[in-house]
Amino acid sequence: MGKLRIVPGIAALALLLLAPPALAQAQALPTLAPVIERVAPAVVNIAVLQRSPEEQNPLLRDPFFRRFFGLPDQPRQQISAGSGVIVDAKGGYVLTNHHVIREAREIAVILRDNRRFPAKLVGSDAGTDIALLKIEAQGLAEARFGDSDALRVGDFVVAIGNPFGIGQTVTSGIVSALGRSGISPEGYEDFIQTDAPINPGNSGGALVNLRGELVGINTAIIGPAGGNVGIGFAVPAHMVRAVMQQLVRYGEVRRGRLGISMQDLPGREGAEIVQVQPGSPAAAAGLRERDVVLAVNGRPIRGAAELRAQLGITPAGETIELRVQRGSETRTLRARIAEIEARHAAGGERIAQLPGAAFAHAERQGARGRERVVLVAAVEAGSPAFRSGLRAGDLIVAVNRRRVGTLAELAEALEGAERAALAVLRGDFLLTILIRG
Repeated sequence: MGKLRIVPGIAALALLLLAPPALAQAQALPTLAPVIERVAPAVVNIAVLQRSPEEQNPLLRDPFFRRFFGLPDQPRQQISAGSGVIVDAKGGYVLTNHHVIREAREIAVILRDNRRFPAKLVGSDAGTDIALLKIEAQGLAEARFGDSDALRVGDFVVAIGNPFGIGQTVTSGIVSALGRSGISPEGYEDFIQTDAPINPGNSGGALVNLRGELVGINTAIIGPAGGNVGIGFAVPAHMVRAVMQQLVRYGEVRRGRLGISMQDLPGREGAEIVQVQPGSPAAAAGLRERDVVLAVNGRPIRGAAELRAQLGITPAGETIELRVQRGSETRTLRARIAEIEARHAAGGERIAQLPGAAFAHAERQGARGRERVVLVAAVEAGSPAFRSGLRAGDLIVAVNRRRVGTLAELAEALEGAERAALAVLRGDFLLTILIRG
């Protein structure tokens, strides 16, 4: 007969359960409760009343047409839910995702204590998927920003949000990877990847470290059916803060232009410059083709996507410091980010599919010579085109991967489409802007 073997962990648990109450209380169990109690009151639910497809169709807005076809007198209203984080209690500023409030008619913020406040959209940035709201309320809690640059793979993190609209929920995990990109290649990506469960409705919620500091805004998941499979992403706090500062100041992110094209280097960190535009800030700073950018303002650059993301949150007019390797030498260069070149157009035409914007014909220098594009000549603040992310000076080069070079081609590509992905050039970078028909 074999000897009875007692597993040490189970033996310790048995002793704790059989111990007197005072001894059991002295053996404090590990818990995240103090962290959650400190942060959770600053995490809110975002309720959004969206424009329905019916409201955007002129025929379906006509009462006579609706009665003739037996439709209800009023178009259906669509309600969606997401999460947000109060980061300035005094100012009433709430961070969330751009995709949570896109095309919103009305936005409400619901606090953990069930108080509900109408929210004003301060500004939104499709490129980083960050939006900033403002509410007028007293007695708010706020989350304190942490240093996302100090995160390491393996650090414990906690995600707080409102998944599936069931109420505030807390999940935990670790940092799985840093500097992730390629989720939406046209955006400005430097994601924190985590296995803390993030589900629909968590968008805009908080990712915090074990000190209760906000290190990211949850933004996306990878899952076969839109549910959690242990791969979630958050926009790091250093990007969030930079975007927020511009949204508070300007109501939008005013990106500038350095004047380079870049690519990854196989097997090593850094971003290699493959083209320097003549007369650009990059040329003036002394950057050359085949230079490898290793850091921007002291922040290491792992690849082209990270350099692109860092430049994408740097406002025009700011001077940046670049650590560059050229051959066997490493040198430091300074470049002043320029305004995106203004492209002037006489007047501007409008199309029904993108209300609030005026367009004109333009040309740009492409890889194969001059090519025709559609210039966004003007955008009315607060219009559907503006809320979708279009800005004056943008160049539309394709719709759903189909090249467009004239206004007629743009209108034809958008005709009847429920959703459309616009490929838009803004300064040095190519963005994708999603439009609902």
